[in-house]
Amino acid sequence: MPTLILQPARAAAQLNQLIWGTLLAVRWRALGRQWVRRGHREALRELADDPHLLRDLGLTRDQALEEADKPFWR
Repeated sequence: MPTLILQPARAAAQLNQLIWGTLLAVRWRALGRQWVRRGHREALRELADDPHLLRDLGLTRDQALEEADKPFWR
């Protein structure tokens, strides 16, 4: 009879581990995207002084700096 009591507890623990593991994986991917976005915006800020490269991107200097000034989470 004690095994019947342990089985739901074990299932609940496994479900809890699955949920926390999934949440951790989702957050880890979000942090990765934010890190990449931050790097792209730093590179864009460096390009803002080169009119030829900006023209290739189809951006004005003001547009490039406006995008580079956004926080990494947006």
